Amino acid sequence: MTPADLSELLHATATTVLTQRGLDASVLPERVTVERPRNPEHGDYSTNIAMQVAKKAGVNPRDLATWLAEALGNADGVDEATVAGPGFLNIRLAADAQNQLVVSILEQAGAFGQGKALDGALINLEFVSANPTGPVHLGGARWAAVGDSLGRVLEAQGAEVTREYYFNDHGAQIDRFARSLDAAARDQPTPEDGYAGDYIGEIAATVVKDHPGILELPESERVEAFRADGVELMFGHIKRTLHEFGTDFAVFTHEDEMFSSGLVESSVQQLKDNGNLYEKDGAWWLKATDYGDDKDRVVIKSDGNAAYIAGDIAYIKHKFDRGFNLAIYMLGADHHGYIGRLKAAAAALGYDPAQIQVLIGQLVNLVKDGKPVRMSKRAGTVITLDDLVDAVGVDAARYSLVRSSVDTSIDLDLDLLAQASNENPVYYVQYAHARLSAIARSAAELDVVASTEHLGLLDHAREGDLVRTLGEFPAVAAGAANLREPHRIARYLEELAGAYHRFYGECRVLPMGDEEPTDLHRARVALCAATRQVLANGLALVGVSAPDRM
Repeated sequence: MTPADLSELLHATATTVLTQRGLDASVLPERVTVERPRNPEHGDYSTNIAMQVAKKAGVNPRDLATWLAEALGNADGVDEATVAGPGFLNIRLAADAQNQLVVSILEQAGAFGQGKALDGALINLEFVSANPTGPVHLGGARWAAVGDSLGRVLEAQGAEVTREYYFNDHGAQIDRFARSLDAAARDQPTPEDGYAGDYIGEIAATVVKDHPGILELPESERVEAFRADGVELMFGHIKRTLHEFGTDFAVFTHEDEMFSSGLVESSVQQLKDNGNLYEKDGAWWLKATDYGDDKDRVVIKSDGNAAYIAGDIAYIKHKFDRGFNLAIYMLGADHHGYIGRLKAAAAALGYDPAQIQVLIGQLVNLVKDGKPVRMSKRAGTVITLDDLVDAVGVDAARYSLVRSSVDTSIDLDLDLLAQASNENPVYYVQYAHARLSAIARSAAELDVVASTEHLGLLDHAREGDLVRTLGEFPAVAAGAANLREPHRIARYLEELAGAYHRFYGECRVLPMGDEEPTDLHRARVALCAATRQVLANGLALVGVSAPDRM
């Protein structure tokens, strides 16, 4: 029985108890919260549902808890239900019901933890979206890991997710990039507002090699050639880097397409026609404050050129015209102001602003030898995804970037992430899977076949703790999707690895020497197989490998 199963049982039981006593069952929440008590002696799970609804139902909370305990005592799968304090309800599951979870995990295999809560959701998930003017920096690296993991988590709950990368290849930053390439090719100093780093020289040299006569062209033609070829080369490098990091995109959309296709022009005209643009001081302004933004936004400047938000407006329309019913944007720490403006733009176009969700990621810092790492050999001024992967590898990089909430800044200790020790979170989790794989190999050699027929023998406290931890995975996975927080998966995996390591330290799984296998050995091999499966399922959701050997 999982916590979700127990929650449903509690809801049904409470509905019956209240209704039989002529009380209003509608006061019950849609989902009854159950938790594992800190002291295992109190039971397997506890709930405060009686205290939560008693006042609304017009009854004393301890009385309600007592009624629930009496009703639950006759329920299948419940061994004991007791009342504590002012109305807490402590529940101990029957051994067979608890251990049936192992059977369920082994039967569902890779599908265990998946759900259907997001069936029918068509989600556009846009993340990374780095300017094609340099390698993916650490902020983009965080989004590459978190965004891909979020896509996996949403898909596991039934959503159809399209991962999309938006190239900001229209505007001043591309002009600076092209002029920087031109200067590097001519051995001139980097322009004051240009881009530096070894990669600029490398790209410039490649363009010159591919176009031997480029340096003899007039300046405007030369810079334009560097722009076209340079962006394509940088684009190619970014795509390769992300692919090697395990992050791939189904769609690449260029900002320039919003303008060249006429979509910006038609979107602006739509806003004029529906009265959500007004003219002031020669410019056209979006009535953003009418839709909750903190100020109105200039869309067309007084010189007739489009402001940056014009492309954003067209891009929103472009997404919803393709049939998506939810657009998730994952933006950097300096983009807080975009939440209000994007929602306002969507509303002005006639869409539900709730169809726009914006996640803001905070900064990532690298630390080595106790000191901040600030310079990149390749990029010159910023640390890149390539630098991080070179230092610790793909798995450690991805896991360390996913395991913290995106709304907090993180410091990545390169020395720690390179260690093969329990202090290294990704090693701790992966080692648990590798140890379980070793047990499976040894069990096969000893002909100890996993058996679910004697799971009732698993009555050790560490076994019970491990089973209950396994049971939490579906709820954790569902919560990670609902809250858009894939870090919950990583933290759960660390908890599960800890429960397993403690079990392994106290419960011998395989027979020793000439000892004959027993039913307990076979039941423990089944428990280990279930644990290995859940670890593999969770690691897949964060895009990290589940090694069989380490």
